[in-house]
Amino acid sequence: MTKRYTYSLVFLILILASLVANLPIITMVLNSFKSNSEIMISNKLLPVHWTLDNYQFVNEKSAFWQQFGNSVYVTAISLVLTIIIGALAGYAISRFRTFISGTFSVLLLLLQMFPIILVLLPLFITFRSLHLNNTLTSVIIIQSAANLPFSVLMFKGFFDTIPKEIEEAAWMDGCSRWITFSKIVLPISGPGIAAVSIFSILFSWNDYLIVNTFVKKESLMTVPVGLQLFMQQNSTEWGSLTAAASLSTLPVLIFLFFVQKYMAYGSAAGSVKG
Repeated sequence: MTKRYTYSLVFLILILASLVANLPIITMVLNSFKSNSEIMISNKLLPVHWTLDNYQFVNEKSAFWQQFGNSVYVTAISLVLTIIIGALAGYAISRFRTFISGTFSVLLLLLQMFPIILVLLPLFITFRSLHLNNTLTSVIIIQSAANLPFSVLMFKGFFDTIPKEIEEAAWMDGCSRWITFSKIVLPISGPGIAAVSIFSILFSWNDYLIVNTFVKKESLMTVPVGLQLFMQQNSTEWGSLTAAASLSTLPVLIFLFFVQKYMAYGSAAGSVKG
């Protein structure tokens, strides 16, 4: 009985800690169901008069859904490129141990040390000469490139844990290296793909700096930049702002709810074998 009470107490403490940690998000969602006057006057957490006017305002009088679609498009394309290139590069580094591949691994680690803001100005000048500014293509290229060092090293960590004997057995049965990689190695490393997808999606969906630098057309903006513009245009519409912020947060929360177990697994994957 004592052990059960101890577990119950620990469970209650964790619930309270979780509520406190997520209080800003909870407050934002609840404020989205309040009128502007109630947000400014009331000191209660729960709305006195629940309303959907804020969501109606976002739906009818803003470009939120267009920006939402841009975010989905950019995130999806960046994710596909990151997984394909990262998996191929990670497999090459893991299986072909040469001086060049070892040096490349060190360079990837060094690349992760430099903030992306250092290269934005040269990239802006380069993309301007290529007429790629004010396009989602430039955003996709840069986000994919920013995700690659992390994804390559993580894929390498997963591939290192897969015994080479499995591939050798497939080669003995007549499989080529490409078939072995695509039909055997990749399916086994499914959790690795999930882990890379999680971090890639979070980076691309929440990115503000890259989009704000290379995109100036409102019709091409993604959700983070669109929210900042929405705040400038509707600085007194706190209810509508919290409604737009709640809608932009919802997909990420749903996604994390289903894949959270892979985050801890993926964070430790690179330290299993080097």
